[in-house]
Amino acid sequence: EPVKDMVKEYAKRREYMVKRLNEIEGIKCNYPDGAFYTFPNVTALYGKEYNGNIIRNDTDVAKYFLEKAHVAVVPGVAFNYPGHIRFVFAKSMEDIKEGLDRIEKATKELI
Repeated sequence: EPVKDMVKEYAKRREYMVKRLNEIEGIKCNYPDGAFYTFPNVTALYGKEYNGNIIRNDTDVAKYFLEKAHVAVVPGVAFNYPGHIRFVFAKSMEDIKEGLDRIEKATKELI
């Protein structure tokens, strides 16, 4: 029974995360087939600028989110999946909401 409950809870977190990521301009996210993470495409953020720095790849996006939003994500290039970043939804719903709020705010500040 506890496993069934966790499967349901992770499904809710996945649904929420994918929906929210797709609402953020510059991020496009497909539903993951399994695991506890998503790999949204962030190439639409390439060429954007912050503090005199230009985002050129997924590593730059991950660095920006860490510096500006204080949210740690992993660049897709680490998984041979460039142009994407990894978000984990095996956190609490509260943490997921707060992190995505920060990511959304940070993307709106890019020029």
